[in-house]
Amino acid sequence: MSGDSTRCVKAVAAENVPGSPMQRGPVFAAPYQLSADEGTESDTYARASNPGWRDLESALATLEGAAGALVVGSGMSAVTVVLRSLLTAGDTVVVPSDGYYQVRAYARERLEPMGITVHELRTADMAGEAAAALLASAEGTTVVVAETPANPSLDVVDLRAVSEQCANAGAVLVVDNTTATPLGQQPLELGADVVVASGTKTLSGHSDLLMGYIAASDADFLAGMERERALSGTVLGPFETWLAHRSLGTAGLRFERQCANALALAALLESHPAAHRVRYPGLPEDPAHAVAAGQMRRFGGLVSFEVDSAEQFHRLVAGSELLVPATSFGGIHTSADRRARWGDPVPDGFVRISCGIEDTEDLVADLEQALSAL
Repeated sequence: MSGDSTRCVKAVAAENVPGSPMQRGPVFAAPYQLSADEGTESDTYARASNPGWRDLESALATLEGAAGALVVGSGMSAVTVVLRSLLTAGDTVVVPSDGYYQVRAYARERLEPMGITVHELRTADMAGEAAAALLASAEGTTVVVAETPANPSLDVVDLRAVSEQCANAGAVLVVDNTTATPLGQQPLELGADVVVASGTKTLSGHSDLLMGYIAASDADFLAGMERERALSGTVLGPFETWLAHRSLGTAGLRFERQCANALALAALLESHPAAHRVRYPGLPEDPAHAVAAGQMRRFGGLVSFEVDSAEQFHRLVAGSELLVPATSFGGIHTSADRRARWGDPVPDGFVRISCGIEDTEDLVADLEQALSAL
């Protein structure tokens, strides 16, 4: 049983106990009643552990093919918890120069002043000779953060190749799996040490919560990260935990439609004179397609392209009935984001579309008429 929807439903299924609900409701307690037999309790205070987290973490570990998972308050929290638990002064971190801009900002503004050396590499170069030379000369513990497909460039790194390079150099490979999701790609199976992701987006999928998670193939590897989560307090609230667990069961259905919509929109954009430099790893003509096809089961719901200006972007959104102007991605509504406004090093007319679950024919027709009005 390997279908995505089957995997998602089974991942959130409760133990079959007659008279119990099919899925647990929200667990709201913060302090739990203690036992006179001190130290025997599984739960004492919700910031350290609670039943809601365990249900969600079990489901996420199942989907990522991981030995264990930890949930945190946001995708950015997942990145910072991992880096803080692995790096100290004298160590080295490599981050993508074309990935999520806040990761670069965190590395430069927080890690570098702590005496951690920060390097930036383009996603397409992370498995190349320059990366190998950098790893060979790096001092201390080295952590490589790869985001694939990168947001918003949608370039792809060969995870088998970069994991081999990291293993040869004794470096830790952390892969941001937000864009691909575990339904599109299994980084741990491809050699990664740790997976981080924003569950705010496709997995929870309804644009109604903030969540992140960490997964690893070695459960012992998570111990330091679990301690960092507890000490930093970057935790997931009980209602968000329940919402995410509830939503996860339909992730396979939603992601299948989002990927189908993305491929259809990418094909339209490639042929339309108003759209330039279209990127989608699922297009055979895309420069990342060969690598993506070798490691991804699905190519995701994001498409990027350029129009001539910021003004054209706003006209595009205004001329559409279905495009919602919004940042973040992965929800049921198709959204469009002009990434230059957030500081990404992209042209003013760079557009990232996150495909929702609308009927494909309707979405294509809507975007086509909006483009034709530019």
